[in-house]
This record gives sequence, C-alpha cells and structure tokens, in this order.
Amino acid sequence: MNRKNKDFQKIFIGRTEELNLLEGLAKSHRSALVVVKGRRRIGKSRLVSEFAKNKRFLSFAGPSPIKNVSAQDQRDVFANQLSALFRLPPFQFVDWLDGFAHLSMYLDDEPTVILFDEISWMGSKDPTFIPKLKIWWDKISEQKGNILLILCGSVSTWIEDNIIKSTALFGRISLQLTLPPLSIFESYLFLKEKGVQASSYDIFRILSIMGGIPWYLENIQCDESIDQNIKRLCFSANGLLVNEFELIFHDLFDKRGSVYKELVTILAEGMRDYREIRKRMNYPEGGALSPYLDALIASGYVSKHQSWSIKTGKPGAKSLFRLSDNYLRFYLKVIEPLLGKISLNAFQDVPLSSIPGWNSIMGIQIENLLLSNRRKVLKSIGIHPQDVVMDNPFVQHPTKQHEGVQIDYLVQTATKTLYLCEIKFRRNEIQSDVITDVQKKIEKLSLPKGYAICPVLFCFNGVSDPVLDARYFYRIIDLNDFLKPQ
Repeated sequence: MNRKNKDFQKIFIGRTEELNLLEGLAKSHRSALVVVKGRRRIGKSRLVSEFAKNKRFLSFAGPSPIKNVSAQDQRDVFANQLSALFRLPPFQFVDWLDGFAHLSMYLDDEPTVILFDEISWMGSKDPTFIPKLKIWWDKISEQKGNILLILCGSVSTWIEDNIIKSTALFGRISLQLTLPPLSIFESYLFLKEKGVQASSYDIFRILSIMGGIPWYLENIQCDESIDQNIKRLCFSANGLLVNEFELIFHDLFDKRGSVYKELVTILAEGMRDYREIRKRMNYPEGGALSPYLDALIASGYVSKHQSWSIKTGKPGAKSLFRLSDNYLRFYLKVIEPLLGKISLNAFQDVPLSSIPGWNSIMGIQIENLLLSNRRKVLKSIGIHPQDVVMDNPFVQHPTKQHEGVQIDYLVQTATKTLYLCEIKFRRNEIQSDVITDVQKKIEKLSLPKGYAICPVLFCFNGVSDPVLDARYFYRIIDLNDFLKPQ
C-alpha cells in the first residue's frame, strides 16, 4: 500500500536546515528514530508533512487529554486511525504492543515515514507506553531498514523526561530537532506568499505581536488591513489570540497552570533573576521553582541568559530569565487588561494607537523580536559570531560605586569592543534626543580600562539630519533590511 500525502496547498517557508537533516537520514537507508520538539503552533507536524510529501507517510495523533480521557481512549483513537489508513473494519486492542503489532503488519519493503504526533498525549495515561514502544521499535528497526519513526509533541517537558532522558530509548534517537520561530525574513515571505499586502511598518507591527509563529501568521487574512487583522485576532470576543493563552496553559501545563501563569506574568514586566522571581511570587524557600522555569524554557516561552562580567568576559553567578515569546508578552501587557471590554467588542471602531500603552509596548515587542533574530542582528552590525564573547540584554545593578543601567542588547567581542545597541520603533524619523539617551546609558556603564564602546542604533524610518551630522553612532541600521534575504 502506498499512501501519499494529498494536501500540500498550504504555504511552507523556511526550515531548510531541518529538512536537509531529515533527508540525510532518509537517504542513509537505515531505520531511524527522530524527535521533533517545539512551542505550540510552531509547525512541527507541518514540517514532518512537508518532508514526507513524496514518501509513504503514516500519521497518527494522540487526542487532547481532556478530563476523563483514559489510556484505553488513546488506544482506541490509534486503532481508529489504523482502520482509516488501511481501510480495515473497526477493531480494538487493550495493549499497546498489540496496536504496534497491527501497524507492523502493513510495513513492507517500501521506505516509510511514521509520525506519532502529540506523543505526550498518546502515552501520558499509560506508564507502559514508552517501554512497549521501545520493545516494538527494537524489533521493527532490526527487521526493516527503511522506517523513519518521528515522535513529535508540544509538551517538551514530557518528551524530555520520558523520551530524551529515558533509559528505555537511550542511544536509539538518531536526531533531535527543536523548532525555533521563523525568522523575520521568513515570516515576511510567508505573509507575501499568502497575498498579504502591507507596508514594512505594518509587517513589523504584526510580527511584534505574533513573533514568527507559522500558525498565527496563517490566520492573517489578505483581504483585511493589518489593523483589521489585529482587531479580529486580538480585540474581538472570539479572537484567536484572545483565547490562545488559556489553551497554552491548559494543554501544556494542566493542573500546575496557575504557577506557570504567575511566572510568565512576572517576566512580562522584564528580566528577573531566580531570587527576584521567588520574592515576587512569595514562593517558599524550600520549594523547587527551578523545574517550572525549566519547563517554560523547554517549551520555548522563556529564555535563560547568563549575566556576565565585562572585565573578565565570563558568565556571572546570576542567571536572568526573560519572557522570549512575543505573543505571551503582548497578551499579558495588552490583551488581558482589556478582556472585559474585548468581551463586549468595544474596540471595533477604536484606533489601535488609542489603546493604553500601545506605542511603548510595540517598542518592547520589537526589541524581543530582534533578540530572536540575533544572527541577522550581528551580521547587520558587521560582527562575526566567532568574535562574540558574550551578547545579551545587559543589566548593571546599582552599587555604591555606580548606578544601575539596562541595555537593550550589548555585544562584547574578543577585541575588547562593546557594541551598545539601542532599538527604536517609530513611524517617524528619530530625533537627536536619542543621542542624549544613549550617552546617559554609557555614562552609567562601568567600563574596564582599555575597552571601546560603539553605540549602534536600530530604527525604522531613518534619522534626522542632526543625528546624521553628529556622527555619533557606529552604525545606524534600518529595520527594513531585515525584510531582505539574509
């Protein structure tokens, strides 16, 4: 039987590296086990479908573990999917080994890609699922040299604990892929392929809300303006991004969702170290908060950054945690405070710019978007990644010797040069007050002897003549350049 994928009309952009790695395994003519992880809506299943579009492809998905869904319910869904794939009469099995044995009956000499999608949902109700998967995989991979089994899911913590770190599957995983958001340029191509016609400024506005999350971008309608799309998705009672937040925390974190919500709410206010987070939460000293933070990091919503000493160029003792997901921050800062009015559809005829804090949050969102596109940022400055000692948002805490200061993005290179990056997202030209702002930051920064500092400005619609004439900035980088090929 040769079942090919039929629906490939959806747009697929990017993921070249991941596709090449998968193709390399497919061409090795041996069976292999692959794990694909990533944030909800990041395009994991879509990647696998794109890779398998000209191959024999058998796809199985676990149903969402809503209340009262049992291990037998999960097995029944698998049996129903087998029946549909191979046009079999309905049947049932009570042990996963029986289910896998049924699947084996239909594996022949043709190279086959098998996807177990939402693997955590499929196996979470049965503690014997992974051991039995291991038994079946050992047997089938010995018998067949043409099976690519791909385990895929959004609950990265379950995958880490039960698959990546599992003794049952130790040494059996040939490839692990963790999908990042699409780059700014890839996201722009995605929207362009959809037929979205918008100014560069509007493209950045929509990306500042959604990041490079393909499924969110898929819901942009090309017959609406960007403002209309934002209102429909973010400020209408049934808006996709109005309800997405609760789905994320229900599906991924279930009963512990309230702790995770509190964590991301705190981080939406800015970077925090572990002690600051614990204090804000009034979390007991004996309580283990690290696993919650690790889960958010593994799920792709939070990033962990090392503080560092400019003098030594080495990581400091403190780790800083940052809410790196654009959508979560936008929800917490803009959508959530307005949920009451949104439920009444009170924003249908209101300009977005009148929403409280709109311009300031847009600036913060753009900063976060650029941090997710560091390769392009470094290239635009003219820095080779190999020359970077440390790079991150930088926080200098106040002491008796110096004031506190926060830098949007600081790059320290091996040549003892610091590139202090200031990011401004305004529709109009940047005026000379930006020089004063950056000078104040540099004056507060405690610099070791022998270090040079080069201020860099990222902006959207250029700068005024006085800013150009001052020749203050090492580079003035137009954000429009991010919409061009790498």
